[in-house]
Amino acid sequence: MEMAGDRTDSQGKRERAAIGFGFGGILKGLGDLIERLGELAEKGGELSKEGTLREFSTDKGVKGVYGFSIKVGLGGEDVKIEPFGNIRTDDKTGKSVVQEVREPMVDTFEEEDHILIVAEMPGIGEKDMELDLSDDILTISATRGDKKYHKEILLPRTFDKKKMSVSCNNGVVKIKLLK
Repeated sequence: MEMAGDRTDSQGKRERAAIGFGFGGILKGLGDLIERLGELAEKGGELSKEGTLREFSTDKGVKGVYGFSIKVGLGGEDVKIEPFGNIRTDDKTGKSVVQEVREPMVDTFEEEDHILIVAEMPGIGEKDMELDLSDDILTISATRGDKKYHKEILLPRTFDKKKMSVSCNNGVVKIKLLK
């Protein structure tokens, strides 16, 4: 199996990469990951991988998409690994399954007077989204044609829904929660 994906280098340029999942491909991929994590630990930053797994599909023609984002703070502190996509492990069988609903890649930024949440949901417009804010959990759901997304985000504290603003441009959703 092979996965083609994008990665961002230390200068912020996106590169296209093909990753083999044979024994050699796994070792090379882990070596590259460790090297990049070392660079991130020195400078702080973000590493993300995404792609389409060609071997996964369903009767309905849904493609399997899986990726992850690794964020490292300065000095190697505060490491966060966040997966996204629509491939999950079935609790009963332990096998990987492709779901119709994708989990979007989401970044949360804590600013002085607000929290900014940025979600990548290609093909989605503002009218396609449904947001639910309950205590300290924000739930984002969106559907347009065959594109379906769902994500629950744990916020650092509770927020007032009346102080929430939303914008969407080219599938990039920005949600601002005022403190």
